[in-house]
Amino acid sequence: MHVKILDERVVSRAKARGIDVLVYAPHFVRLPDIRARAERFSDDELLVVPAREVFTGGWNDRKHLLALGLSDPVPDFITLDGALDEFERQGAAVLVPHPELLTVSLTVDDVVEHREALHAVETYNAKAFARHNRRGREIAREADMPGFGSSYAHLRGTIGEAWTEFDRDIDSEAALVEALREGAGRRVKRRSGLSHTLRGTVEFAHLGYENSWGKIDRLLLSGMEPTHPNHIAYDGQFDDVSVY
Repeated sequence: MHVKILDERVVSRAKARGIDVLVYAPHFVRLPDIRARAERFSDDELLVVPAREVFTGGWNDRKHLLALGLSDPVPDFITLDGALDEFERQGAAVLVPHPELLTVSLTVDDVVEHREALHAVETYNAKAFARHNRRGREIAREADMPGFGSSYAHLRGTIGEAWTEFDRDIDSEAALVEALREGAGRRVKRRSGLSHTLRGTVEFAHLGYENSWGKIDRLLLSGMEPTHPNHIAYDGQFDDVSVY
């Protein structure tokens, strides 16, 4: 349901593990570029669905949302309400990745408050520790919402470690968005054993890089992000909900 990397090796590994659909949502990449890359790596055996994991709020209070089925770009660093309003305008499916993980996630109160604008809560993330996944399941139950599972792969080896199995065929982006918005039946499944645990641990360690050197690089060395609301590509459309 959610990967950050996409190349020939990722596609090969996904097919080898019986995955039919990958949701591709890299950080800080604009929707047209995500969509173009998704189309490039889709074929008759594997559908790659473009998506955006939008960072709402500022760096110290990020609340991530995963949006599928977007027709127009949506930037990071806008308010939570602003993002939800725009997603609904576009008829997107809106998911809650890694709830209550560190400082980058929606809380249970956020999920309950915005329940009508959300369509699923992540109940298994291969990158997260057992207690985080237990909390995800608790939040889904408390909010009475469907769950989903994902590898959340930032590293190729994690592809296929967790997945979501629907009660219907998913043969297009529109079909996946419809299944999510309708709350279609599903099962969250994952691999197990020492190898699975080790891959999750390595993925979590990679999170430390993202929030240290990776963050410094983005903020100080790389200039304005292409998904910053002040970027010229958005033409001031999100000025009223920008947090920077």
